[in-house]
Amino acid sequence: MPTSIGWDIGGANIKTYLVKLEDGEIHTRSIREYFPVWRKGKENLPLKIREIHDKIAGELDIDIIGLTMTAELSDIYFTKREGVEHIINSMVSIYGIEKIKVVSNDLSILSIDEAEKNPNKVAASNWAATGWLLSKIVDTCIGVDVGSTTCSIIPVVNGVCRAEGMSDLEKLINGELIYTGVLRTNVATIVNKVPVKGKYARVSSELFALTGDVHLVLNSIKEEDYTTETADGRGKTRSECLARLARIVCADTDMLSERDIVDIAKYIYDKQIEQIAEGIYQVYTRIVGECVEEPLILTMGLGEKILAKRAVERLGLGRIICLSDVLGRGTSITIPSAAVALMALNTIKSITPVIDSIKQQLSRILGG
Repeated sequence: MPTSIGWDIGGANIKTYLVKLEDGEIHTRSIREYFPVWRKGKENLPLKIREIHDKIAGELDIDIIGLTMTAELSDIYFTKREGVEHIINSMVSIYGIEKIKVVSNDLSILSIDEAEKNPNKVAASNWAATGWLLSKIVDTCIGVDVGSTTCSIIPVVNGVCRAEGMSDLEKLINGELIYTGVLRTNVATIVNKVPVKGKYARVSSELFALTGDVHLVLNSIKEEDYTTETADGRGKTRSECLARLARIVCADTDMLSERDIVDIAKYIYDKQIEQIAEGIYQVYTRIVGECVEEPLILTMGLGEKILAKRAVERLGLGRIICLSDVLGRGTSITIPSAAVALMALNTIKSITPVIDSIKQQLSRILGG
């Protein structure tokens, strides 16, 4: 029975998804692991890939491998070309050349040779894998994927992924990429002032606190969800998060009460939702004139409910479905790797039954 693994090699997180078709049923497993390649060292990437493979696949015979990436942007690489080549070579050292297929930003899937000849087509291509899957399961929608670091906004119109930007730069310009996430975002990039005791205080531009601190203090995430390192290298208890947030206005927990700091966190959270809403609205206004019906909004990722859904609700755009309610949280937070696993599998075995099953689940939710 055909089996595939999808890999989304990010600069901060590696997401992996195994798909096995057996007796007409689909069996899946997913892994998301924090691996900051600039800290761990690029020479250790092949070792990490092997470690994760052993966890997710063990002794299974894998028929085909799908690969997408964003880690090439890490400043451990001097150029994106260097990053793409290293990531591909790391995968080849584990799997060899023949089984690996690489996602391109035109939603096609390339051989290793083709990918190495066209590094700019495969760099930062994980949105393309997700866009390909969305175009198969929903006729018209906007996908909003909020992870630990970024928010990707992916439009599909009449069964075609209508992403306008092919590179990160183009996406930053057109609203399809927002550099804000659940855990790793420096809060000083979200706000330049915060409320303190009835007044507004400008914030320090130092890396004193991250959005992980905000969401933990507001009980949006638990300590075990805070999987990245903290700004000061200390722990992830509520008191430590409060202390870091106090420091963004050059204060501490002796100077500010817990209520004061929670008010700061709420303000930052509101502005982060606003950031994402602006990007969604920019994409929505571009495509809505072409849509036969109001686009369904599919939210996904680590922040699907606490950020993506809230941003859509703020805009009042209508129908919203969280992907975790359809395919489970494990799939939602690793969606690009799930999509590339299916893309790769589709090159050797029709995945029409899988797509039909997902469509049926969506239909049941919409009908309810």
